Amino acid sequence: MELELRHLRCLVAIVDTGSFTDAAIELGVSQAAVSRGLLALERVLGARVLHRTSRAVAPTAAGVRVLARARHLLAEAEDLVREAAAGPTRLRLGHAWGALGRHTTAFQRGWAERYPGTELELIRTNSSTAGLAEGVCDLAVVRTAVDTRRYAHAAVGTERRYCAMASDDVWARRRTVGLAMIRERTLVVDRRTGSTTAGLWSAGERPRVEYTRDIEDWLAAVATGRCVGITPESTVAQYRRDGIVFRRVRDAEPVTVRLIWHRHAPHPATRDAVALLTRLWTAPSPGSPGDARAPVPVGRRAGAGRTAGPGGAG
Repeated sequence: MELELRHLRCLVAIVDTGSFTDAAIELGVSQAAVSRGLLALERVLGARVLHRTSRAVAPTAAGVRVLARARHLLAEAEDLVREAAAGPTRLRLGHAWGALGRHTTAFQRGWAERYPGTELELIRTNSSTAGLAEGVCDLAVVRTAVDTRRYAHAAVGTERRYCAMASDDVWARRRTVGLAMIRERTLVVDRRTGSTTAGLWSAGERPRVEYTRDIEDWLAAVATGRCVGITPESTVAQYRRDGIVFRRVRDAEPVTVRLIWHRHAPHPATRDAVALLTRLWTAPSPGSPGDARAPVPVGRRAGAGRTAGPGGAG
């Protein structure tokens, strides 16, 4: 026997109405059909989901967990039917760390103004595809290499690289730092989502590297003063935290920002998202954050020795 949506509907209706009789009326079926649906659900799950008495019904401990998932699955099924009939009404945009950097708010507002019928949702997922491979988004913003065999992509802009350091670091008094300086430090990198690799330096001239698993871990490591990090400009805009400053890396190649999507199943709004982001990235803007001599703090709905740059953050 397999789990069916009608089994879940029976459970939800019984709990919401308080009785099998009222659940049958709510669903437009017989009371016997509701009883069979619940029994089938419990057989599939191998657990009882309702306490039944002659006067009331209430979820068991297992039933409480199942009920929450049932509501979610039923809502998703309704969204699927609605979108199939009327077209997509939501665009889920994934990102690993810095979202769209300084363009995040402008993109959200610009999207709402131009495409009010398609809700925009930003989702942070700490994976190399920013959630696209995991199926949690329709488009993803990435700052790393793209698997072109699986994904189509479009470059929408570039970002300068910044060095993150503790605010009391001796480098905090500088306007910029160089790669040759950073290689004398310890570099902290997120190997899953990071844009910072040893390829920034020649062989034999690379810094010592430590790895973190998430933006919060990366920021915490930098804040100790034990290490430093290299990260795209987007991190400077999105993560401001006491005890951390960013200084531009003057001789590092910029990071290319790309949108990626499933090659054979693009979201209908893909072209619109690419166009709007490209327009934002190419529009004139004031100076980038983090270049002032005064320390610039770092830190942030998507982780004292000398170390450098994250993966997603760096």
